[in-house]
Amino acid sequence: MKQRRFTEEQIITILKSVEDGQKVSDVCRANAISEATYYRWKSAYGGMDVSQIQRLRHLEEENRRLKHIVADLTLDNAALKDVIGKKWGRPCSNGLYCPPQR
Repeated sequence: MKQRRFTEEQIITILKSVEDGQKVSDVCRANAISEATYYRWKSAYGGMDVSQIQRLRHLEEENRRLKHIVADLTLDNAALKDVIGKKWGRPCSNGLYCPPQR
């Protein structure tokens, strides 16, 4: 993953300095960022505090971890269904297993 040059705390500080009355061009020049970067940050982080961003990062990490767990359980479930299905008989045309013919 790409190393970030600015932390979320620094980004919030830069956005707050413009809200306090400084010009966007002056703040961008002082922090060596483009105005496009400033407006991208503003759309992503505008109106947030540092604690809100930390909470957002924590929730994103937890969501990633839970999605990983669900994917693992889905694979386990499919494998178990495959094992159980082989006991029933031959595969049908729809990909499932049909009961044995008598």
